[in-house]
Amino acid sequence: MGNILIIEDAADINNLLAETLNEAGFDTQSAFDGVSGLKAAMFGEFSLIITDIMLPYVSGDEILRRIREKCNIPVIVISAKDMVSTKIDMFKMGADDYITKPFDLGEVVARVENVLRRAGYSINAPSEILRYKDIVLDCSDKRIAVGGVEVKCTAKETQILEMLMRNPNKVFTKANIYESVWQENYLGDENAVKTHISNLRSKLERANPTGQYIETVWGLGYRLYK
Repeated sequence: MGNILIIEDAADINNLLAETLNEAGFDTQSAFDGVSGLKAAMFGEFSLIITDIMLPYVSGDEILRRIREKCNIPVIVISAKDMVSTKIDMFKMGADDYITKPFDLGEVVARVENVLRRAGYSINAPSEILRYKDIVLDCSDKRIAVGGVEVKCTAKETQILEMLMRNPNKVFTKANIYESVWQENYLGDENAVKTHISNLRSKLERANPTGQYIETVWGLGYRLYK
């Protein structure tokens, strides 16, 4: 999603920011003083720069000033200085955002994503992956694989499987499934749900003939085999 330069002399904070942003899907590079940070900013290729103000050798505001002389790369300032005047000065110099220490790591990620969006970058959240036995369902692109083999399912079949995988111990009635997937009131017509469940079960078991995935709970509905 982007390569981020972190200029922060406190190693624990720098490492924590890098780890958090890596987990959010970003690549990071760290600098621990103003000189190495300025050099990396001037000659590296980054989507965004995060810098502290109080840095050894070269201050963060000087780094920001030098960056703005060269380009408009997004810059977020992170600092223990919480005076309004300091924030105003940084914004006047061209900072895109200002985060005060101590900060919440989730907020940092959200602000990074927001600044990148404003700069025209496409931010894609990491896809959620659901797993049950040897079934893997990628909730982003709705791809289903059984034992590593892709299984082609219709949109409604995929929705049914996703609902079952999100609630592996729950029994869903035909009315539950119909109203959740079709987004209509259930009027007692069982054929639509039964047909889709049957087709889905067949596709999954065709990919793995020894697999048991969707259980019929007689008189109640359907659930995943325990």
